[in-house]
Amino acid sequence: MIKPDFDDIFMELAVSLAKRSHCIKKHVGAVLVKETRIISIGYNGPPSGTHNCDEEFPETGCRRDSKGSCSLALHAEQNAILYAVKNKATVEGSTLYVTLAPCLACARIIYSMGIEKVIFLYSYAAYKGLPSDEGVEFLQRFGVEVVVYPKHIEVEDPLI
Repeated sequence: MIKPDFDDIFMELAVSLAKRSHCIKKHVGAVLVKETRIISIGYNGPPSGTHNCDEEFPETGCRRDSKGSCSLALHAEQNAILYAVKNKATVEGSTLYVTLAPCLACARIIYSMGIEKVIFLYSYAAYKGLPSDEGVEFLQRFGVEVVVYPKHIEVEDPLI
């Protein structure tokens, strides 16, 4: 039996976590790892204890902010980092696996928290119709290693 690489395990878990999202626009999953141990997980959606967009607003989703993004949702990266910190885990020096490249706001948080490496599956710029992945460029400019996951993962969920 061939044992899968940890990169494959963590990215496949991020894809599975994305399926938990209640967003009607995009499903994103994240896994925060330190030395091959999972320290936190997350997926995009409104803060715990509020509501689920796909249940309360199934046709339109939650209200949009001035940039057209969900007004209530936390990004998968944010949820993973917040959960880790809430539970007193140290994220400095960790690696983040995420199904969608970080946006610029998430990139600032990732850098500020001392996360050393980000591995992503899909381009945020391609999803949003932007000319470049600003979050990736920001992280690279300030010394965070950013890698596109090199393998193909069969994704059944069209929103991932």
